[in-house]
Amino acid sequence: MRAGVRDEEHGPGRGRGPEPGGGDGTPGRRVLGRETLLVLALSLGASALSALISFIGSLTRPGGLKDQAARLNGSYAPDRPWLDLAWQLFGIATALVPVLLVAHLLTREGPEKPGSGAGSGPGLGRIGFDLRRPWSDLGRGAVVAAGIGGSGLLLYLGARASGFNLTVVPESLPDVWWKIPVLIASAIQNSVVEEVIVVGYLLRRLGQLGWSPVAALAASSLLRGSYHLYQGIGGFVGNVVMGVIFVWLYRRWGRVGPLVAAHALIDIVAFVGYALLAGRVDWLPTG
Repeated sequence: MRAGVRDEEHGPGRGRGPEPGGGDGTPGRRVLGRETLLVLALSLGASALSALISFIGSLTRPGGLKDQAARLNGSYAPDRPWLDLAWQLFGIATALVPVLLVAHLLTREGPEKPGSGAGSGPGLGRIGFDLRRPWSDLGRGAVVAAGIGGSGLLLYLGARASGFNLTVVPESLPDVWWKIPVLIASAIQNSVVEEVIVVGYLLRRLGQLGWSPVAALAASSLLRGSYHLYQGIGGFVGNVVMGVIFVWLYRRWGRVGPLVAAHALIDIVAFVGYALLAGRVDWLPTG
């Protein structure tokens, strides 16, 4: 027993102790840097790498990009609706696990310093994802969605017509009773994961790591564009622009809530609108 104590006292780690943190319960920069990389590796960072590989595959495949399809919300078991529903719900639920991890990591931090400008409350309340201002968040989100949704559709149609984008197929689910609810749930899941991680969490951590506001904005926006590369150049550029706008709005409002609402509304219109209009209007490309 005593020999073990001597090893502890005189071994290689003597006198180093734990890495100093921020004095408010926040870990030191080295720990925060590793934490950020791990969160991204479990979520949108991995999605960005997957999208890049998919994009390279599309570029090297015979034929143009617009003749290929990027399919979202497909069926896992087309001829077995209950099994398909189970897989859909499983996918939506497990995709939200990184958000729960972020909530846990933010909860570990100590109280905010007065005048810091950060959100209040534990966990996700620090980045303004809570129920303190539901109607304000929804109203702001609806205005943002109206502006970005229409311009985004025009950008997609133009990029596809120019050969820079794949044909995006937002859904290819069978016509079953749970189709629309699952599409809505998928849209909400997408919005929560992306805005909580790529805006609220990432900007907070990059700021704690000493990144400048411009560098953090660039990192967040480029990451958003990168995990949409599977759609083509148009998807990348459009989402980088959306990322810049969302970072600016987050810094102005100090809340992720309106961004989640805006993103959810954009995706709900895209998913459900495609389900209702595909094959019925001439201007909407189908895969």
